[in-house]
Amino acid sequence: MKTFLAVKPDGVERGLVGEVIKRVEDRGLKIVGMKMIWLDEEMAEEHYEEHKDKEFFSELISYITSSPIVAMAIEGQNAVSVIRDMIGATNPSEASPGTIRGDYALDIEQNVVHAADSKETAERELNMYFDEEELHNY
Repeated sequence: MKTFLAVKPDGVERGLVGEVIKRVEDRGLKIVGMKMIWLDEEMAEEHYEEHKDKEFFSELISYITSSPIVAMAIEGQNAVSVIRDMIGATNPSEASPGTIRGDYALDIEQNVVHAADSKETAERELNMYFDEEELHNY
């Protein structure tokens, strides 16, 4: 099973990409695709389309397009749920210590990482960020 994980602008700016990669690999999951990209407004709006009617949408788009992100395709047994457990609650004040957000997130917006929350979302996001030839089997 594959899932999508991204280090958000605050995580990239704070030099946490290596820490996120280390945690993924230490957990026994494989990174089968990875790239640094700077989202434009159109791609950001597509990614976060489910939030378009919420009052924080414009701030979210502004933030996610403010700096590069590192997008990853992660493979492993139960990858979606394993990654979700590893990153912790969206709100860092509710994220358990030992999770990425519990250890590094500053606030609900600057919470270091994004991860797909279901198999369907993972498939959609992987297709948005990666062409088939950019994903590797090893």
